[in-house]
Amino acid sequence: MDKIRAVVVEDQELIVIGIKKALEQYENIEIVGDAFNAKHGLTLLNKLKPKIAIVDICLPDCDGIQLTREIKRKHSGVKVIILTSHSDRETVLKAFAAGATSYCMKDIKFSKLIEAIYLTCLGYNWIDPAVTHFVLQQAQKNPICFNRDGSRSYDDLDEEMLDLYTLTGRELQILDLIVNGNTNAAIANQLHITIGTVKSHVRNILNKIGAEDRTQAAVHALRYGLVD
Repeated sequence: MDKIRAVVVEDQELIVIGIKKALEQYENIEIVGDAFNAKHGLTLLNKLKPKIAIVDICLPDCDGIQLTREIKRKHSGVKVIILTSHSDRETVLKAFAAGATSYCMKDIKFSKLIEAIYLTCLGYNWIDPAVTHFVLQQAQKNPICFNRDGSRSYDDLDEEMLDLYTLTGRELQILDLIVNGNTNAAIANQLHITIGTVKSHVRNILNKIGAEDRTQAAVHALRYGLVD
């Protein structure tokens, strides 16, 4: 993998220093610039062309969600990691709607931040365990396709819930059972459906998440926080 070049947009200097210090030991990751507000952040993106932008939600001149939307509009190839102390449902969903690829809390362990950076660079979503629980609950409640361009209206988030994975509630149930090592027969028995129906659901799950087999599906589910 080529070196991952990242820009940090964060107004708390101690956090910026901490991130830089933590990443010094990783030769494949380089913080090429940091900004204390959104305007300077966009200037750095124009100049430095990083692969990753690590963005705080609370910035002096605009919020990180608005900045994320601007980044995706002007630099569609840049992947955004939100790094914030906000774990409320509305903020998380709006961040993903604006185009964020991953969402991390500021109390994240540095080893997990490294994991998030690598996975984000590869195009995968990384969602902090602190917020995955309600994402999964709402995905089970109201699965819809995920819109990353920010064009949809989210005035009523209960009705316009984002589903990061487009899996139905039943598919999420089956994926959870797969992760726990259940065979198709065992899943059919627990859910009171036929083995043929289970196989059909499994095929749909594999197709939707791009997995080749059940093992890959289980790894995907655990990695992206689809199941506990």
